[in-house]
Amino acid sequence: MAVIEVEGLSKSYRVYQKKEGLVASVRGLFRREYRVVEAVRSIDLTVEQGQFVAFLGPNGAGKTTTLKLLSGVLTPTSGSARVLGHVPWKRENAYRRRFALVMGQKNQLWWDLPAAESFRLHQQIYRIEPRQFERTRDELTDMLGVRHLLSQPVRELSLGERMKMELIAALLHSPEVLFLDEPTIGLDVIAQYQVQGFLRHYQQSRRITILLTSHYMKDVAALCRRVVMIASGRIVYDGSLDGIVDRFSRSKVVSLLMSDGEVPADLGRYGEILSSEAPRIKLRVPRNTVPEVLGSILATYAVEDVSVEDPPLEEVIAEMFSLAGKSEARLGIGD
Repeated sequence: MAVIEVEGLSKSYRVYQKKEGLVASVRGLFRREYRVVEAVRSIDLTVEQGQFVAFLGPNGAGKTTTLKLLSGVLTPTSGSARVLGHVPWKRENAYRRRFALVMGQKNQLWWDLPAAESFRLHQQIYRIEPRQFERTRDELTDMLGVRHLLSQPVRELSLGERMKMELIAALLHSPEVLFLDEPTIGLDVIAQYQVQGFLRHYQQSRRITILLTSHYMKDVAALCRRVVMIASGRIVYDGSLDGIVDRFSRSKVVSLLMSDGEVPADLGRYGEILSSEAPRIKLRVPRNTVPEVLGSILATYAVEDVSVEDPPLEEVIAEMFSLAGKSEARLGIGD
């Protein structure tokens, strides 16, 4: 069953173009010039119940704008969307009780109060029955290991502890859909790992639908099977994580361990040298030439071990966004 259904969704803004200089500023008081910024451009998207979907894109691609549209914070310029059968920007109370939005750079907890007090406020807002509230609160705080911090003012918590409290606040009313915007931004490796583990377990046990934006590919690899990629407000890919590498990577990384302990100086003719520290060397080789290159190397040099890997996911995605940006510029889109 489709939980999120989006058709032709677009959002644009008129932005005032302020020019430099006193004369231009005075002229702007009487005759303002604007340009149109298209944050989201006619996107189509369907997400089934229980899916954990990564929504990726560079800064300014339209990810956060899309989440705000789906959560009803913004009203679109055109297009339609339904989440759990509701039109988000109608802001119906029945819909508000069925979803949650967590933004890594925004706080929903009272800064000077203990998290427990903010949780009580959420209980009243969502009209959660007291026993259910206490049961859910205790379960979530135990899963995230923060029960002992409930009476401590939020401002005294670490960034990782605050994010755990933000997640608890968002899940107290047991939403069916969760929108996560950069939930691990700024967190250290341990906190990232803990948040990832919690989200994985919670989503699998509750079968809720989650749409996640993140710049950390480890979040995506650990949590999501489906990836939707957006660039310049348009969806440019919708599929599996492995499919990104197969579709957009134009190279492979060939690692060699030389038998005689030395790295031949002319190996660079086979591809770009990524690292070379005898007796090991790594080469970036075009995908379509890997069999030919390996055959030539093994026939020419004494090689003790060899491996062929895909390049890091971050590089592949960055390359894809670069290609998408060049295509947009070539077509004159976004000017």
